[in-house]
Amino acid sequence: MPEVIRLRRETADLRARPRSHPLIAQAQGVLRERYRLPDPQTAFALLQRSSQTHNVKLRTLAAALLRMDRPDPDSPLWFPQRTPEEAPALPFLPGVRPGEVNRGTVVKTVLGQALEVLGSEMGDVQLADPVSGLRMEQHHGFGREFLDFFAHVGEGETSCATAAARARPVMSDIATDRVFSDTAREVILATGSRTAHSIPMAGASRRVVGVFSIHSSQAGRGLTNAEAGILHQLATRAGLWLEWHERSVVLDALEDLHQRAQGAGPEADPRPSGPEAAPREAAPRRSGSGSAS
Repeated sequence: MPEVIRLRRETADLRARPRSHPLIAQAQGVLRERYRLPDPQTAFALLQRSSQTHNVKLRTLAAALLRMDRPDPDSPLWFPQRTPEEAPALPFLPGVRPGEVNRGTVVKTVLGQALEVLGSEMGDVQLADPVSGLRMEQHHGFGREFLDFFAHVGEGETSCATAAARARPVMSDIATDRVFSDTAREVILATGSRTAHSIPMAGASRRVVGVFSIHSSQAGRGLTNAEAGILHQLATRAGLWLEWHERSVVLDALEDLHQRAQGAGPEADPRPSGPEAAPREAAPRRSGSGSAS
């Protein structure tokens, strides 16, 4: 095996080491201390149940738990002043109620439509992550080496990270753009990509919540005004919805977790499972007057 390929794979393996386990373990510790739970299994079972009930990934729920201010111990509610927000419209999902669709469906549809606009077979969606910067959420047309290497993207080595930092679209020539590290460039070129368009998705607060990148095998493949307009509308609508999801569905899951944990104790019936367990893609939940989904 050529030395450069071996080194690239070693780098990809190092970057792809799981980062979810410490986060979930830390969340379990917080739950045990905060609610005086008897053991880690009880804490994990509570996380898992709220994760599945609200169709929020376990890692997403754990990260939200750790970054939120702790609830008032004298209040039965974690967020007593919160009022329900109506889900933003999703015109790229006609016939679907915005408050009843899960995040995975939204992200998958965004990528599919962006690929269709450019007639491309390669693209990905990365969502903002409080731990790693950008985290791969959806992809199409890439092999294992690319997915392992770009499972997490930090600052300053790719066009998607640049688009997120600048909060504006970035077009990159893969072979010449200095934004790429040498290893990142080699990994991308190996896929056949020569041009990448990275489009940031921002919410109502103007905070970038994710980036989708579409790759072309044609060097210098720019966007027409029509293509740029469609991608801008797609990013705008998706960004508004994704931020709403963080403020509504994820907080609903935390509220649910808080109430479950308040009633938990040594007699709780935990369901032990490994931290790798992910919430199933349940049927979209219905919105109620006290929560949004």
